[in-house]
Amino acid sequence: MDDLSSAARTAVARTWTDDRPWAFLTRLTSLGDRMAGGAGDARAGDIVADAFRDAGLRDVEFDPFEMAHWTRGETTLELTAPDERSFEAIALPYSPPADVSGPLVDVGYGTPAEIDAHDVEDAIVVASTTTPDGGRFVHRMEKFNYAIDSGAVAFVFVNHVPGQLPPTGALRYDEEALAPAVGVSDETGAWLRDYASRGGEARLAVDAATHPGESRNVVGTVGPDTRREVVFCAHYDAHDVAEGALDNGCGIATVVTAARILASMDLEVGVRVVGVGAEELGLTGAEHLAQTLDCDRIAAVVNVDGAGRFRDMVAMTHSSEAMADVAETVADETRHPIRVESEPHPFSDQWPFVRAGVPGIQLHSDSGERGRGWGHTSADTRDKVDDRNIREHAILGALLVRELAKRTADDEIPRLDDDELAGAFREANFEVGMKAAGIWPAGWE
Repeated sequence: MDDLSSAARTAVARTWTDDRPWAFLTRLTSLGDRMAGGAGDARAGDIVADAFRDAGLRDVEFDPFEMAHWTRGETTLELTAPDERSFEAIALPYSPPADVSGPLVDVGYGTPAEIDAHDVEDAIVVASTTTPDGGRFVHRMEKFNYAIDSGAVAFVFVNHVPGQLPPTGALRYDEEALAPAVGVSDETGAWLRDYASRGGEARLAVDAATHPGESRNVVGTVGPDTRREVVFCAHYDAHDVAEGALDNGCGIATVVTAARILASMDLEVGVRVVGVGAEELGLTGAEHLAQTLDCDRIAAVVNVDGAGRFRDMVAMTHSSEAMADVAETVADETRHPIRVESEPHPFSDQWPFVRAGVPGIQLHSDSGERGRGWGHTSADTRDKVDDRNIREHAILGALLVRELAKRTADDEIPRLDDDELAGAFREANFEVGMKAAGIWPAGWE
């Protein structure tokens, strides 16, 4: 990175000791509940806008959009046979109000093959939050919707991380699900599996509501006003059970910090920086963003969802060789490891753009363990964050966006081919699960 300007070098140097990322994260996590469509979500958007302006972004504004706002009431999970006892459980977003009973059926990890191997008709299905080693990570939405399509009346999502931590996570994209689902702790799951092996039966009652709501994207710009541009984004919403420090407080803090560095650089194309709303409830803010922008003008999207949490950065490049080369170039020139994963997935804010043919990177980080860890539980709190990771990943993220801007100016980032992308998803065994979740693109049939 010998060609960085003096101002950019100074901005990078200051980032190493900057206390503003921690102060920003503190303001965001002190809100408690940032569930999309609620009061905390609105206050969080204001905090992001203030941070964007302070970082030097131009034309910072709110872009509101409609979304399905979900609110939880009481949840009851009761064993009715062979014993009578109750367990702690939390409803998963977009679970409808319901009161159902049925046999408990343990389907292991909840992959489609495991569900097919059991009789789940009229059953309450019990499945783990993780998946077996050696294959891709099967998302909660795929497991739930496939189980319900297979005849189950309800779904119990068991955390694989111990600590009495029921997990949460949406069941559909921006719409109420067809059946109820709850999260339970690893410890409760052990009991439920035991009872399932002995012909156990249970009753699940969920009080919840889905109604029209609104959230906002926070948008600013940096760099020159050019026809083609790069989108650099992170979602700022979080689930209502925790502070959302890791998911995705670290991500939006990384973008805010990187934006300050980008504002000091001589960029060759414009960069649209976005704090995205309502990711956790179905990528709704990203869908709105992709619909309102001219995707033919978007050269690439860099989505920070998971970066800043742990030491080493991961670049998920969604089958784009050009994006992989950008990540590898930045890693080589900075001598900081960035692990490239080429396999695509549809479960974060790059997806609406990737689906439209825009090359995308999701910047994540590696904990050394599979799954979300503390994420999507009440333990996702500020004390889990090491803000050195945020500052370092912000520097890497800014340099990556700068490299993308240079290559965009030189027309070196080719669009994604629909047939090749669909083939990559099929090769990774996404088709069955995505169709069950209702997110397989119609044009890929």
